[in-house]
Amino acid sequence: MHHLFAVTRIRGAAWDQTLPMEAQACWREHADFMNALHEDGFVILGGPLTGTSEILLVIRADRSDDVRTKLAADPWSKIGLLTIARIESWELRLGSF
Repeated sequence: MHHLFAVTRIRGAAWDQTLPMEAQACWREHADFMNALHEDGFVILGGPLTGTSEILLVIRADRSDDVRTKLAADPWSKIGLLTIARIESWELRLGSF
């Protein structure tokens, strides 16, 4: 049974603060990877939180371990640009996906 998870990712030690997101190493590979997760229905919504170094993802998965496993395959996770800060089970009460 699928559940919704609110996932917060943060910039890792490899993030170059002098460069915009789209100029970070392996940007195209990361974007393609995340787009594929969205197309598969795993990532429902996602994007940076304005004015912070955090990224919020809404994910549909069976377990939080599935979230960790899939996001570990992200090229940006592999090179230390992003890391998971929090995974919270989310009970949607208003709206639908």
